[in-house]
Amino acid sequence: MAIARQDILKRLRSQVEQGRFIVGAGAGTGLSAKCAEAGGVDLIIIYNSGRYRMAGRGSLAGLLPYGDANQIVVDMGAEVLPIVRDTPVLAGVCGTDPFRIMDVYLMQLKAMGFSGVQNFPTVGLMDGVFRQNLEETGMGYDLEVEMIRKAHELDLLTTPYVFNEEEAIKMAEAGADVLVAHVGLTTKGSIGAATALTLDESVDLVQRIHDAGKSVKPDILVICHGGPISEPEDAGYVLKRTRGVSGFFGASSIERLPTEIAITEQVRKFKSL
Repeated sequence: MAIARQDILKRLRSQVEQGRFIVGAGAGTGLSAKCAEAGGVDLIIIYNSGRYRMAGRGSLAGLLPYGDANQIVVDMGAEVLPIVRDTPVLAGVCGTDPFRIMDVYLMQLKAMGFSGVQNFPTVGLMDGVFRQNLEETGMGYDLEVEMIRKAHELDLLTTPYVFNEEEAIKMAEAGADVLVAHVGLTTKGSIGAATALTLDESVDLVQRIHDAGKSVKPDILVICHGGPISEPEDAGYVLKRTRGVSGFFGASSIERLPTEIAITEQVRKFKSL
């Protein structure tokens, strides 16, 4: 069953008031979701990249034409939603999808038991001439902002990815509850990115996104994600050096990296017998 938006926000804000950080986790399988909940995660987010990630492909597969992103989330929901007991589950929604009537699709997700949404796949990860052409041809980031606005009006929790101050302002104005300051594709592991900001550059960007969002909506929550923020120590580094940032969202860092390490080491132990 979906959990009411106000109840989720009450939980999250209570944690922050107690000095505890919020942790969100991407889940590409039911087992990932089950284990994240057992670990005490606050939010579970499922989106198409989770399926590709746990199939051994890079997360950017979710931005390429390998499947219907929004339908994949519906399919994954049937696997994840029944196994999660008391943790809000959010859907990654491709807000630029021209083959969905977004109002209808969002109501479908809510009826399935999703408690909120995030904008993924997102054109925010695209840049250069390609990004410019997407914006010029009606497939730009503003459609994701509009999706978040519609979800907010349906009283779904909204936790959009934002990549800069301008996007933080737009999403805050659309009613976003939590801004996820995205600093790039996660590094480390067998299929992690090699090109990324440094941790110190990430601190600066996360803080600027935080300040921009708060300037519009003072009670908005801001958490960080991606790039070099791959391990708990990395998240701790960023959170200690920023002001007002309330937590961390991990996808590859919570389900892919631990799985790679655990299975590899377990096999090595058996082989060493």
